[in-house]
Amino acid sequence: MSPNFDIDLMRFLYTWFFRLALPLMLLHLWWRGRADPAYRKRWSERFGLVPSRPGARRRWRERFGVVPDRASRAPLIWIHSVSVGETLAAIPLIEELAARHHHWQWLVTTTTPTGSQRVHDALDPILNGRLLHYYLPFDLPECLSPFLDALRPNMLVSMETELWPNLLALCAKRDMPVALVNGRLSAKSARGYGRFASLSQEMLGHVTRVVAQYPADAERFITLGVPAKRVLTVGNIKFDLQIGSGLVSEAQALSHQWREPGRQDLRGQRRPVWLAASTHAGEDEAVLDAYEKLRSAFPDLLLVLVPRHPTRFDGVARLCRDRDLNVVRRSDGVKPAASDQVLLGDTMGELLRFYGACDVAFVGGSLVPVGGHNMIEPAAWGVPVVTGPHLHNFSMVSDLLREVGGLKVVKDAEQMAEEVGKWLGSRDERIAAGARARDVAAQNSGALERTIEVVELLMRRRGG
Repeated sequence: MSPNFDIDLMRFLYTWFFRLALPLMLLHLWWRGRADPAYRKRWSERFGLVPSRPGARRRWRERFGVVPDRASRAPLIWIHSVSVGETLAAIPLIEELAARHHHWQWLVTTTTPTGSQRVHDALDPILNGRLLHYYLPFDLPECLSPFLDALRPNMLVSMETELWPNLLALCAKRDMPVALVNGRLSAKSARGYGRFASLSQEMLGHVTRVVAQYPADAERFITLGVPAKRVLTVGNIKFDLQIGSGLVSEAQALSHQWREPGRQDLRGQRRPVWLAASTHAGEDEAVLDAYEKLRSAFPDLLLVLVPRHPTRFDGVARLCRDRDLNVVRRSDGVKPAASDQVLLGDTMGELLRFYGACDVAFVGGSLVPVGGHNMIEPAAWGVPVVTGPHLHNFSMVSDLLREVGGLKVVKDAEQMAEEVGKWLGSRDERIAAGARARDVAAQNSGALERTIEVVELLMRRRGG
C-alpha cells in the first residue's frame, strides 16, 4: 500500500468525521450563544459564504466612505488569529507591514466574537478601509473553496499553532504560500499530532515557512515533518511590545485615579493596587481568597480583577458581592471610592494600561490547566508577576522571568497571598524585581522585524 494512499485515506476519514461532527459544532455555538449572543450570528461566514472582492469594495465604501486604491487587484494578505491572544500578537505585525506597503489589503479571520471585536477595535482606525474580517470557515472543502474563490488571498499568515489539514491542502492547490508565524508547539501538542503522523506530515508539508519562537518549538515541527530548511527560529514577537508615551500617560492617570494621593498610610505609602488579569473559572475564587488574607496586612488594598472572557463579567461581579466585597465596575465609568475593594475590569482593550497602573500582577489561565496567558505585558511595564503552575503556552517566557526573579509560581491562594504580600510590603524589592523583568522583555525583542522579513520575502516571490 503506497504512502499516498494512506495519506488520502486519513484525510478522507478526517473530512467525513468533521462533517459528521458538524451538527455538534453548531449546537456548541448555539449553546455558547446563551451567554454571548454573538456566537449565534454570522453563521454563513463559518460555511464560507462571503461577498466576493468586488462586493467587499462596496462594503468598504459603505462603512468608511472610501475605496482603497487598486482595491480589486491589490494584494490581499490573509492573517488568521484564533481569538484575542493571537490577535494581540498579530496587530503589531499588521501595523508595521501596512505602514510599509500602503497598497496591500488585509483579510483577518478569527473564530470567536471577542477576537472579532478586538480586530475591528484595533485595526479599523489604522487600516482605513483596507480591512476585511470574517470568521474562519469550517475545515471542509465545501466551506473553504467558496471562501477562497470569493476573496482570492495572495498568502496566508497563520498565528502560533493554527493548523487545519483541508485548509492547508487547498492553499497548496492554489499555489498560495503559507507562513506559520510566532509558531509554538508544546511537547503535549506534538505528541497529539504524532498520533496521526501521515496526516500531520502531509499537512505540515504544505507550510511554506515556519517562523518558530524557540529552538524546542522548531525541533518539534521538524520532527513532525517540516523540512528543516523551511524552519526559522526568531523568538516571540510578543516581546516587541511598544509602550508609547500616550499609553504611559493613560496608565499614570489610571494609577492616580485608583490610588488618590491624598489617602496614605502612616508611612506615607499610597494605596496598593493588585491586578489579577485574564482569570478563568476556578481562579477568581483563589484570587479572592488570597485578597482576604492580604487585607489584614494591607487594609486599603485595591484588587483590580479582569476575567478573561466577557461572558463571565456578571458572574464574577456576583461572586465578589456574595463575599460582601464592595465592587465597582470599570464599565460604569466611575473611579473606585475609598470604600471600594474590587474594581471589576469589564471592558475590552484596556488590560495593557491596567498593567502600567498596578504594583503587582497575577496572570491567569495558569492556576487551571489552560496554559497561561501573556506575562510579557506586565514585564514590559516593570511589574513583577505571579502565576500558577500551568504555563505550557509561555514555558520559555516564564522560565526567563523566573530565572531573574521577576516571576513567582504559586499553586494555591495561600502561596499567592504570601508572594503578592512580599512584593507589596517591600517597595525596593518590588521595583528591583520589576526592573529585572523589564530587562528580560527588552533583551528578547527583535522577532517582529525578522517575521516581517519573511512575509515580505514570500510576497515578493508571489509577485506582490
